[in-house]
Amino acid sequence: MSYNNPCNSSRREFLKGVGAAAVVAAVPGVTAVGGVSPRTPSDKVIRMGVVGGNFGSHFQWHLDPNSKVTAVCDLRDDRLDALVKAYGPSTKYKDFRQFLKHPELDAIAVFTPAPLHVWMATEAMKANKHVFSAVPAGMSVEELELLLETVNKTGMKYMMAESSYYMPQVITCREWAHQGKFGTIFYTEAEYHHEGLRELMFDERGFPTWRHGLPPMHYPTHCTGIVMPITGERLVEVQAIGWGDGDEVLCTNEYKNPFWNTTALFKTSGGHCSRISVCWHLAVVGTERGGIYGSQMSYIMERPEGSADTVVNISKDVKKRTDSSGYPWGNLEIEPYKEPKHWEVLPSSMRVQICPQTFLTHEFISSIIEDRWPTVDVYEAVAFTVPGIIAHQSALRGGELLKIKDYGKAGA
Repeated sequence: MSYNNPCNSSRREFLKGVGAAAVVAAVPGVTAVGGVSPRTPSDKVIRMGVVGGNFGSHFQWHLDPNSKVTAVCDLRDDRLDALVKAYGPSTKYKDFRQFLKHPELDAIAVFTPAPLHVWMATEAMKANKHVFSAVPAGMSVEELELLLETVNKTGMKYMMAESSYYMPQVITCREWAHQGKFGTIFYTEAEYHHEGLRELMFDERGFPTWRHGLPPMHYPTHCTGIVMPITGERLVEVQAIGWGDGDEVLCTNEYKNPFWNTTALFKTSGGHCSRISVCWHLAVVGTERGGIYGSQMSYIMERPEGSADTVVNISKDVKKRTDSSGYPWGNLEIEPYKEPKHWEVLPSSMRVQICPQTFLTHEFISSIIEDRWPTVDVYEAVAFTVPGIIAHQSALRGGELLKIKDYGKAGA
């Protein structure tokens, strides 16, 4: 979706904004479990192609020492020019099939409208290209099953570019969950709220785009990509409720979607609870955030109205307190938490743009060089995306309880 790109700031602005202490700080002992790790040294250069010159020009392929963009593709001349401006000299294509035949191409990054993601990804993998794809991975269960089948048949790498996976808060919480600091994580929540999205539902000519009437739960990964990597659990059942007001957009879209907003309550594979809310029309500032609630520690991500990232611990060292009615409040330590940025694992050339996209770029190239599954591989991409599709079906049925298939994990 469209948002202010945090990668547009320079490194000097970044350092000024977060303060020196936050930059040098790091979660002690952060490991690959946290999703960030230095790359194995290599002289290999992955020759990238980028298709889609809008959001596609905001990644860091040109900053990664093991990556070079050799070809770009878009139907529009201005977006082709934007890609060349971002990544340097490269061959321009308007035809996707000709683009795939470019003689110096190891992998492609897909940033086209969502209904094209699976088709382009599968065609690229059949042409022996690794694929990095914008979210969502696909628009239907059938598409996602085709994507999974193609990865397994071709043996090519596939990675979904879910930025929430590399939010600093999520990196930290993955590591803390691995260390057992939360105790039992019994409840999680995540919200992706985006008032004003209506503006992106029409192009400059006033014609509907692929976002016109898009079901909120068909774009769930900014929420599922927060909670699922931290808990390590799949979402296996759902009940969802949607809301719409009969607006023209909701009555005329090709998805036959009547909802602006949808909230879903999921049961996890561990028997726990997760609430996910995706809303396109509501009176709040936009946000992409979550909360992780454990028996020993909880982490509440910053809210758009100004509350900070907050850690709450049960502690024996805190004096017991009561609320205004005299009820015991428990032995709790409640402290704002200043997140480290985890940038130390990145090559120095990439540290001029520190944001989730930088980590995604680095991870995809690393997975090819090291010949391993990427963090947000095809199994994770399917697991992040399918629950939203089933949640939308539940909402259409008035909140009916529906099962969600678990497609497994890489290497299992």
